[in-house]
Amino acid sequence: MIALVDYGAGNLTSVKKALAAIHAEVYVPASPREIARASGVIVPGVGHFSATRALDPSWRDAILARLGEGRPLLGICVGMQWLFEGSEEAPDCPGLGVLAGSCFRLGRRIAGGSADDAGSRDALKVPHVGWNSLLVTCEAPAVEGVSPGSQVYFTHSYAAPVTGEAVAITEHGQPFASIVQRGQVSGVQFHPEKSSDVGLRILRNFVETAR
Repeated sequence: MIALVDYGAGNLTSVKKALAAIHAEVYVPASPREIARASGVIVPGVGHFSATRALDPSWRDAILARLGEGRPLLGICVGMQWLFEGSEEAPDCPGLGVLAGSCFRLGRRIAGGSADDAGSRDALKVPHVGWNSLLVTCEAPAVEGVSPGSQVYFTHSYAAPVTGEAVAITEHGQPFASIVQRGQVSGVQFHPEKSSDVGLRILRNFVETAR
């Protein structure tokens, strides 16, 4: 049974439909206490990082307790960014901190040039919206069965840094982590529920891990 966390910033309907398409059992916990029965937890998210303030200490403690029991956690889009220590989008709003590093605004660090350069600004469209490819960098449960160069659907202005936890990288003016995994913690910057068969495969990988 997968717990889909509703903190007012996620496209829950689409994610629930995608999970139903792969025959996953899913429920939306009304309180942190209800996460206790979950075999896995998904934290979705769209919009501004500050929306994660709604995940107060009681939610954080409940999610961390499930991780401590070996139950997997998946973050989607802003939910993935929340797995890190924080984001430039809301510097006073801490992330969960299970992954090291801070999320940054696309266009701030463009390889071979300056984000302040007018030409660079014109060339780089932010927010990054639409289909882009995945460069899978290593084997991990999250990317099992995902073909090199697979296209997935993004919509975001901030992104996670490429660290040792990045198992797939995407380029948009600069490289960023599009899929991360460390142990039972995983995250995707794109929207798997809008990414056709590739997105469903990644959700299926998570559900299989939870089982």
